[in-house]
Amino acid sequence: MDITIHASFLPHNDAEASLAFYRDLLGFEVRNDVGYEGMRWITVGPVDQPGTSIVLNPPGADPGITDDERQMIAAMMAKGTYASLLLATPDLDGTFERLQAGDVEIVQEPTDQPYGVRDCAVRDPAGNMIRIQQKD
Repeated sequence: MDITIHASFLPHNDAEASLAFYRDLLGFEVRNDVGYEGMRWITVGPVDQPGTSIVLNPPGADPGITDDERQMIAAMMAKGTYASLLLATPDLDGTFERLQAGDVEIVQEPTDQPYGVRDCAVRDPAGNMIRIQQKD
């Protein structure tokens, strides 16, 4: 089989704040920006990886989700427990410094983990946990 990851979805609750994080701080390119009935889906991704994207989507936009479920999603996003993403960079410390200077919520500074990776953790503007590890 020849299967690749084309896109992953992360919720956002502020499109402009998400753009500032993913485009301006992480350096991702904007590949698509679609609005519909007051909602907005923004597709971003690393410039050198055109086949892999992240779709920043309005949470709970699916028609089958109840109001109670939407409230639960909002509560989990606020706690930072709804969604996460793992990224890698050859310059973890430089990336961390850039994020820290960008006034991002820091969860963990660069740390050598007991399971063999060096990584850090931040939250994006929607509360999503973003872990970034040192790439060999």
